[in-house]
Amino acid sequence: MKTLLFASLLLFAAPAFAQQNVPEIPFDSVADFLKLPPGMNFGEVPGVAVDSKGHVFAFTRSNSANGPAYGASAAQLLEFGPKGEFLREIGKGLYAWSEAHTVRIDKDDNIWAIDKGSDMVIKFNQAGHVVWVFGRKAESADGAKPWEHVNPPLPPIDGMFRQPTDVTWDSAGNIYITDGYVNSRVAKYDKNGDWVKSFGEPGTGPGQFHLPHAIVADRNNNLYVADRTNRRVQVFDTEGKFLRMFTIDVPPDPKTRAVYGNTPTGAQLAALIGAPNSICITQGPNQVLYVGELTYPGRLFKVSLDGKVVGVIGRSGRQLKQFSGIHQLACPSENEVYAAETANWRVQKLILHPQTQTSSAVR
Repeated sequence: MKTLLFASLLLFAAPAFAQQNVPEIPFDSVADFLKLPPGMNFGEVPGVAVDSKGHVFAFTRSNSANGPAYGASAAQLLEFGPKGEFLREIGKGLYAWSEAHTVRIDKDDNIWAIDKGSDMVIKFNQAGHVVWVFGRKAESADGAKPWEHVNPPLPPIDGMFRQPTDVTWDSAGNIYITDGYVNSRVAKYDKNGDWVKSFGEPGTGPGQFHLPHAIVADRNNNLYVADRTNRRVQVFDTEGKFLRMFTIDVPPDPKTRAVYGNTPTGAQLAALIGAPNSICITQGPNQVLYVGELTYPGRLFKVSLDGKVVGVIGRSGRQLKQFSGIHQLACPSENEVYAAETANWRVQKLILHPQTQTSSAVR
């Protein structure tokens, strides 16, 4: 009972203990950075990643014009050069493509695509060839139908996923997949791709999840899981031992309006403030996290590894330098961040200027 009460306070009492005096970080957004071929457009863009050569990978929910209005294939993996020039499409027409979710690049520049619709995670090599496949999509011959969000959920199965969301690696090459919308757990494989274990289960207590939506690892092999609907980031060791958690409690500018739908207020707003939709970690000597909110309030936060918010970036909106649905982040350096947006159908390249940051973002 105490655990449930504590979790409820975390979820719904945010404005009562909101972090004040968080500076705004000035930044620029590079206009039209990613250059698609003539006549081609993005759909929703849930995924973005950057490799060691500065190439940018966008995982987009395009390619659905030839399917039905509901249940169409909606995934294309596109690669761009360091100046945003279009290079190629990877895995065109791939069997796993159903609904793009995220894309990550490992230390060897292999490309990992997480497809929520097919329940699959695909590892490509640098040439764009499939190397490993994790999970399996259901087929009509098996009586395929959308996953039912029953309560309590059906028991998870080792090596199988139900709407996976993200992937990361520790320094030994072990693989961690957030298995995401239904199973609410983290799956661990070793560096050879063999199943090890899973940890976590649906719930609101420490070590439990309500939609683990993103995951990253720091150089000390701490795992940071964006537990989105529980409105918190949880930190684990590589064995799945719960270490700590933190929330982002910065109230939005009250003049901010939602891009679509009614602007949330009261308890509805409290459940959205700081809800971690996306997360990335820098690789410099002093690592920091960048965390993106849901569509509303729609901000981006710079956060220390101990959970302190050190800066806020942007707000909800459609204009350049505004955001709606920051679904994935890539941060190749502390002052260069790429934001993939679902509601705005784009990737923004952000250049931060923290040396000129302004006074409190809380008004």
